[in-house]
Amino acid sequence: MKLKTPSLSTILFLMLLALLIIPQTRTPIQVVVNSVKILFWSPSELDAEDQTQLAPFVYQLSTINGTNKVVEVGQGKPVFISYWATWCPPCLAELPSIQKLYTDYHEEVDFILITNEEQQKVRRFIDKNPYDLPLYTPRMSPPEKLQGQRIPTNYLIDAKGKIIIKETGAADWNSERLRGVLEKMIIRQ
Repeated sequence: MKLKTPSLSTILFLMLLALLIIPQTRTPIQVVVNSVKILFWSPSELDAEDQTQLAPFVYQLSTINGTNKVVEVGQGKPVFISYWATWCPPCLAELPSIQKLYTDYHEEVDFILITNEEQQKVRRFIDKNPYDLPLYTPRMSPPEKLQGQRIPTNYLIDAKGKIIIKETGAADWNSERLRGVLEKMIIRQ
């Protein structure tokens, strides 16, 4: 019996499969794949009937340095909330776009990036990456309408507590469309 020589596509497929199995190469590959997705996907406003109203509340948080902080939600200022993790490839892929948005809007919008990871692990991540984002761990459970099972899950909430955007998975948070939504929210305050 004569063995068939594998085709180039078969060899490439097997190499990709091997790279995905190896833990050290799996995350970077997944980050790249999600970064490509971000090129084509930016969040948009929910339809009016799908926008959910939150009762105003105070989010009790801790910074990655252990300082307690509170952020008022639905009490006069738009809020961007992101549930993320340092080990999550879609989260890592969208962080650069969140950083750009934060750089331009951090005075008009409260940004809250929340992880359940140990603060020391998050500090090590920030030491290795050039982000200047407000990173927190929660000191309370979020309201039921903000509870989810997947990360990243991001919310853009208007000054009165209405969820205008809810997005699960990697997205381009620095898109012109999203900036337009933010500009309208800021003007309405």
